[in-house]
Amino acid sequence: MFKTIKNALKTPDVRKKLLYTLLLIVIFRLGCYITVPGVDTFALSEYMESASNGMASLIDLISGGAFSRFSIFAMSISPYITASIVIQLLGMVIPSLERLAKEGGEEGRKKMNKYTKILTVFLALIEGLGIYLSYSSTGIFTGTGFVTGFTVVISLMAGTALLMWLGDEITNKGIGNGISIIIFVGIIAGLPGAVTSIFNLIMPIISTNPIVREFSTTGLLISIGIIIGAIILVAAVVFVQQAERRVPVQYSKRVVGRKMVGAQNTHIPLKLVMAGVMPIIFASSFLTFPAMIIQMFIPDIASQTGFWATIYNFSIASSTSNVGLGYTIANALVYLLLIVGFTFFYTYATFNPAEVSNNIKKNGGFIPGIRAGKPTTDYLSSIISKLTWFGGLYLAIIAVIPMLVRFIPSVDLAFGGTSILIVVGVALETIQQLESQLVMRHYKGFLE
Repeated sequence: MFKTIKNALKTPDVRKKLLYTLLLIVIFRLGCYITVPGVDTFALSEYMESASNGMASLIDLISGGAFSRFSIFAMSISPYITASIVIQLLGMVIPSLERLAKEGGEEGRKKMNKYTKILTVFLALIEGLGIYLSYSSTGIFTGTGFVTGFTVVISLMAGTALLMWLGDEITNKGIGNGISIIIFVGIIAGLPGAVTSIFNLIMPIISTNPIVREFSTTGLLISIGIIIGAIILVAAVVFVQQAERRVPVQYSKRVVGRKMVGAQNTHIPLKLVMAGVMPIIFASSFLTFPAMIIQMFIPDIASQTGFWATIYNFSIASSTSNVGLGYTIANALVYLLLIVGFTFFYTYATFNPAEVSNNIKKNGGFIPGIRAGKPTTDYLSSIISKLTWFGGLYLAIIAVIPMLVRFIPSVDLAFGGTSILIVVGVALETIQQLESQLVMRHYKGFLE
């Protein structure tokens, strides 16, 4: 990895892309500290210190602390993620959208992206309005009139729109997937807090003076367990993300132009998790969306009981242990099903066995022992189904287990399985894209 980065920095155009990506990341982090107009920062600080809100904690984790500061990026990129889910699900049930996605080519992709952005602005309006209504009674705003509300909502919408633009710029002119990079940076921003939490376990404060601390053997053992668990989790994620099933393909001799091309033996690399980290991101956003809507209409829902409070507690159970073990187990089961479902959805959206089979047949190729045409399609479908089941369940289990570990006394995981999956997955995808950029420039040795 370090050799890849070193070679990238030596290549002028790749170095330019890297620096441009870093510049946009810096802009994102600066925006996380620009408070929305109309917010009393002192009142906000006091309220956030005393409040315990699972929904706020989840958004704050993804946004890199922007939500707790009520910055212009407080909503992060979540409206865009939700809009992407809706548009892609609509593409499965609306024939015109399905044709646009599959047969529209580059122009179709641009139109789908346009529809996603329009829906994002609409969802950002709803979410921004909900956030303002939810916190209007807390005293963190300098006013309560229409002008204050309008300013807050417009600022939040503008922040989300700016993040969309930053994501597109990173994707088109930088390195990596822009939206994933923004989420990655937001999560990584909490790393110093995670280090502080581990230090507080080992050297807990024993008086009102934070300087007076006492060494804790129990805290040390718990910290070592957390660190070892995180290392094992990262290693497992890297192993599965890099693992692939290679399907052999043979091509017979054929005439290309005026030349005879000899027989070739190659393979189709099929990864265990072809969908990458997107199932995790989408499942998390889909599961927490009800809590965001409920809190919009019932600002003090966290302190209430009843049907809507039950739905709210169930929705935020993945981000907090304050709602109880029962809610967390129910949430974990639904979370598992959503991750597996989105894994299948994204896998078959990116890999079409029938299309691959036809391409192999057109080029005079075949899989040894498998007849060309439908048998090849069925064979590839069978392999993809097995790999996706394994990959989806693997992702789900890694995301769910840390949710249950939180209930062990004295254990406070700053980074859950979902966060580690996203961080490691995005890092791997970005390095692979960087390597592909260098491959096109004839570099050798860094993939050894």
